Amino acid sequence: MWTVPKPKYGAGLCAEGQIAVNIGGVRAVLVGDVLKRYPESRLAELLRSSARDSDVVPSLCDDFDPARGEFYFDRDPDAFKCIVDVYYFGEIHIKRGICPVCFIKEMEFWKIDQSVLDECCKSYLSEKEEELREIATKVKVILEDLETERCVTRAQRCQRFLWKLMEKPGSSLPARVVAIASFVSVLVSAVVMCMGTIPELQVEDAEGKLVEPPSLEAIETACMLWFTAEYLLRLASAPNKLHFALSFMNVIDFMAIMPFYVVLSLTYLDTSSVMELGNVQQAVQALRIMRIARIFKLARHSSGLQTLTYALKRSLKELGLLLMYMGVGIFVFSALAYTMEQSHPETLFRSIPQSFWWAIITMTTVGYGDIYPKTTLGKCNAAVSFLCGVIAIALPIHPIINNFVVFYNKQKVLETAAKHEVELMELKSGREARRKSRD
Repeated sequence: MWTVPKPKYGAGLCAEGQIAVNIGGVRAVLVGDVLKRYPESRLAELLRSSARDSDVVPSLCDDFDPARGEFYFDRDPDAFKCIVDVYYFGEIHIKRGICPVCFIKEMEFWKIDQSVLDECCKSYLSEKEEELREIATKVKVILEDLETERCVTRAQRCQRFLWKLMEKPGSSLPARVVAIASFVSVLVSAVVMCMGTIPELQVEDAEGKLVEPPSLEAIETACMLWFTAEYLLRLASAPNKLHFALSFMNVIDFMAIMPFYVVLSLTYLDTSSVMELGNVQQAVQALRIMRIARIFKLARHSSGLQTLTYALKRSLKELGLLLMYMGVGIFVFSALAYTMEQSHPETLFRSIPQSFWWAIITMTTVGYGDIYPKTTLGKCNAAVSFLCGVIAIALPIHPIINNFVVFYNKQKVLETAAKHEVELMELKSGREARRKSRD
């Protein structure tokens, strides 16, 4: 009976305690003392096992060449060059051109803990992981749209069709028409609300008070009926109705609709049995003011406004620094203005809190002119204050614009990546289907 001789893995050790490895065709010789700095790593374990000719060696590498005395690994050589740095420098930097997610898999293979990654690489990795989660979310949305035909019952198909009609303007021509109609309704409603406050267009009611003309009220009613029907159809077709109702933009939609029906109820209600007429009128006026919330409905139809909102969220740090700087400046310059203007007999700065208003309109370069300094020192203080205000406002503009551009371009890239991912999934499923049909 023939037996295959066991290879002597110790041949892979050089005379000076070094180990020879071949990573994807790139040969490297590593010092044993350096590898022992991370005894739990794969290379350190391979060094210990090969010195004893252990049976564990085949599970640690892909192949062994006795002639050349080297261990072969079918791995990325560029990533391995970064991995080796941990043995010599105690930290790892991900080089440009290497996918950070794939690099983490390489670290897991070589049994190197992620804690040795440099801080800049950790932030870069977290950013890429966030992008992958966003791509996965977009892919999930696209797949949900493609699964319309897989709905079992007719009710499910109708619900999915109605959801795409109301929420996906790019899915079909009718959905695009609905989105345009909703956008125009918001604009018309906002214009009607503004025109209704023009005294020349108002008419007198039975009590002699100026109210909106009946024609504008009719247009307002038609717009509100459209908003109501749109909201109810979207709510009825929503896959998760609780998530739909608690969504920020849907809360805005509800707040834009609710005042119309509350005002309608208070107007035609028997006010004598509920509350005094004056209180009802005050409540009606307050609810009418809430109609301005409908302008925020435009954000649901505009990707640019949504991108601007996300960019402002990303710029909270810059905006916070601006507010802090402005707050300190307002306090300092208002206190100086109050102190410098006390010697003037006709001073307009009666107190420091009253001077806050002057400091705010001066540092923001508004300058109403209702409060102004009259002494020479006060004017010098005012000049310095609005110069500091200009500098404070100008400093965060570039980071905010940069965040907007970066986020906008990132969203475009993520949408394209999600579409490519769906196309690859369809190609793979088509190949598997053809393979099964052949079998």
